[in-house]
Amino acid sequence: MIGWIIFGAIVGWIASIIMKKNAQMGALANIIVGIVGSMIGGWIGSTFLHMPGGVTKFTLGGTILGIVGACILLAIVNAITGRKA
Repeated sequence: MIGWIIFGAIVGWIASIIMKKNAQMGALANIIVGIVGSMIGGWIGSTFLHMPGGVTKFTLGGTILGIVGACILLAIVNAITGRKA
């Protein structure tokens, strides 16, 4: 559980920097975006890339998929709220 929180914080922070939302997001938002983004990245990995299990281990591939998923999540939130990235 602690590992997922730390992983989510790192992934969410990197995604917020990529999407230029870093100054607007706090630590809790980064953690939530990172964890949910990792779930999205895991779904992408298992569905489209045929990676068994998606993001289930702390690997470079899982981290990259988590960051991609978090960026997708931030883009969707930005589209819904009408805010620019």
